[in-house]
Amino acid sequence: MAAASSSSIAGTGLTLLNCFSSSSSSSSSTRCRTRSRSVTMAVSTDQKPKTDKLILRKSEEAFAAAKELMPGGVNSPVRAFKSVGGQPIIIDSVKGCRMWDIDGNEYIDYVGSWGPAIIGHADDQVLAALSETMKKGTSFGAPCLLENTLAEMVIAAVPSIEMVRFVNSGTEACMGALRLARAYTGKEKIIKFEGCYHGHADPFLVKAGSGVATLGLPDSPGVPKAATNETLTAPFNDFAAVEKIFEANKGEIAVVFLEPVVGNSGFITPKPDFLSSLRKITKENNALLVFDEVMTGFRLSYGGAQEYFGITPDITTLGKIIGGGLPVGAYGGRRDIMETVAPAGPMYQAGTLSGNPLAMTAGIHTLKRIKEPGTYEYLDNITGELVQGIVEAGKRAGHAICGGHINGMFGFFFTEGPVYNFTDAKKSDTAKFAKFFWGMLAEGVYLAPSQFEAGFTSLAHTSEDIKKTIAAAEKVFREI
Repeated sequence: MAAASSSSIAGTGLTLLNCFSSSSSSSSSTRCRTRSRSVTMAVSTDQKPKTDKLILRKSEEAFAAAKELMPGGVNSPVRAFKSVGGQPIIIDSVKGCRMWDIDGNEYIDYVGSWGPAIIGHADDQVLAALSETMKKGTSFGAPCLLENTLAEMVIAAVPSIEMVRFVNSGTEACMGALRLARAYTGKEKIIKFEGCYHGHADPFLVKAGSGVATLGLPDSPGVPKAATNETLTAPFNDFAAVEKIFEANKGEIAVVFLEPVVGNSGFITPKPDFLSSLRKITKENNALLVFDEVMTGFRLSYGGAQEYFGITPDITTLGKIIGGGLPVGAYGGRRDIMETVAPAGPMYQAGTLSGNPLAMTAGIHTLKRIKEPGTYEYLDNITGELVQGIVEAGKRAGHAICGGHINGMFGFFFTEGPVYNFTDAKKSDTAKFAKFFWGMLAEGVYLAPSQFEAGFTSLAHTSEDIKKTIAAAEKVFREI
């Protein structure tokens, strides 16, 4: 468990670490550029509060063109703003904790490219290292020494990982980990949790969260029944349900697969003993335990959620931060398990761009930065201040709201709480969240465009950024 003590905001059911006054830090000294913001409204939606503080004319035009070129105008569904109404803003540039859209509007960013921007966007040191690496080439399709360097760093950091395989995305990492678990155990049935999202591979698109929940879609068309026949589901934080599944499927469960802290139904923490109970029952039944740490890895602590909670899984999936903003993923675990992977063993998995030098470089320099002393204390301070400020402001304005954080990951729900699973999360007032989202956007704050997504802070966020965000929230809460 992290050294910082923990408490909870009344009625949340979520972890909220004690927050302290943020202090200056060399890690947090990144200064974000400033530009004047436009102040006229151009997009209308029934869910969005009336405002005159945002021009999105160029975004409107670009998105209209995009819809003729790409399904829904986007390359990932949650970007389409379906759950908040209106249309997405089109981003032009990022730096530190700021984003600018093509209309010139400036935002304090709490999405961070969905997690990887833990040291801030477009970090100068990372960009300089990438520039040097690009001089040697962008992809070899052959081994490079940088793969060894990042692998050594990941193995040293993550308790469960003795060997690692780099891939190109979180989805690919989870696909590889699932195939590996089945190959190693010789069994096929898996247990996943309602609202947990492990990428868009067929076996995982059963009661998934994130974009599926955001769009209100059922399990995806195009997924054959045969692909999901062996996928069994339970509510997150409901160990009794897991016990019943094991009892009903004796000797048939290959793996329990979960996000140790859910980020794809909103931010939901495990109850005390939930993770340890899963560890115990998987060992008793010769099943493997997989932690999907694509979001939590290197964000809750340097060793991820498994270090934070003191629970070591058999296999871990990673992504986001270990690519430093470039496409990357990884899965790793005990040596005897990983030696099942080709070419060491019979389980086949491959990728032409896996371990490419640019992603390895960005990951190496990002991990070097977050390993510096004070990183997680700083993230805990600013994120705790942010969540506590938003929740208290919402309650003062008479809204049902709860929330929590662990270091650089956070979330809040428009419901009284507590929120222990996806069913609880779905009690949130999503229409009110949509109004809040657009109100905050108009005030220059960019949040995830879905009630069912976690948020992220970075070392580039300053205490002043947090204060501005809370002040914006207070204003928007009064207006909605």
